[in-house]
Amino acid sequence: MHHHIDATMQTCIDECLRCYQSCLEMSSGHCLELGGEHAKPGHIKLMLACSETCRATAHVMIIGSRHHKHLCAECADICADCASECERVGDMDACVRACRACAESCRAMTA
Repeated sequence: MHHHIDATMQTCIDECLRCYQSCLEMSSGHCLELGGEHAKPGHIKLMLACSETCRATAHVMIIGSRHHKHLCAECADICADCASECERVGDMDACVRACRACAESCRAMTA
């Protein structure tokens, strides 16, 4: 049976991949270059966890696994945490936006 990706799922895949890229780029570039609060291990680890969770969630949706709802729920939580942390640290608007959009899209997938 062929797996069909509907518009809502495709939007979520796109948001997950956008967040994956944003968190990975910003953690490995922007944050490490700025140092201070941006480069603290807890901040970097959260961003890397967010990035990888987004990548894995997109992957599971693309292959059509029935487990995507569980991953979407976890992804939404991690993205919300990451958005809050990046907002607190400051000068990370692109990451905050990507995380919030992904969290919202993932929550829609769990409904």
